[in-house]
Amino acid sequence: MIDRDDYLSRDAVGLSALVRSGDVTAREVLETALALADEIDPKINALVVRDDERALEYAEHPIDGPLVGVPFLLKDLLAPMAGLRQTNGSRLWADFVPDHDSELVRRFKRAGLVIFGRTASPELGLTTSTESRLHGPTRNPWNLERSAGGSSGGSGSAVAAGIVPAAHGSDGGGSIRIPASCCGLFGLK
Repeated sequence: MIDRDDYLSRDAVGLSALVRSGDVTAREVLETALALADEIDPKINALVVRDDERALEYAEHPIDGPLVGVPFLLKDLLAPMAGLRQTNGSRLWADFVPDHDSELVRRFKRAGLVIFGRTASPELGLTTSTESRLHGPTRNPWNLERSAGGSSGGSGSAVAAGIVPAAHGSDGGGSIRIPASCCGLFGLK
């Protein structure tokens, strides 16, 4: 089992190296991420969809890609994954479940990432703060009175809080850059 401090001290490459070496299993790494999500997310509201059971099954035999065994979250916008509810931050799509994986999700899976849920986004990603009527506001883990930014604010908040070492974001007008700035992270567009 990987302990919390060891998990939090490593980036995605470091966690993958532990899995690849056999020091820990992908399932053990995922279990630590899930425990952190259970503890931290009620305060920050970064995760809006979870699929723990399916992720735990997948973690038993992850694809041996460059990031094998790394827990990962998808933004709740523009990333269909078969069987994983995608609301786009909107009450209109509150119950929408895609029937296919997008090319991006297929690539994430080929990299060995273990996807266990979705992060908050404002409705249709249209604002620079992550607050939707469907899911409520996402908080900045450094100061719960502050915004995590948007529209990839759920991803920024989850990474800054240490739930995952990296998460999916999308950016057409600052939607990665704004949360990265608000949460003290590096965002790759």
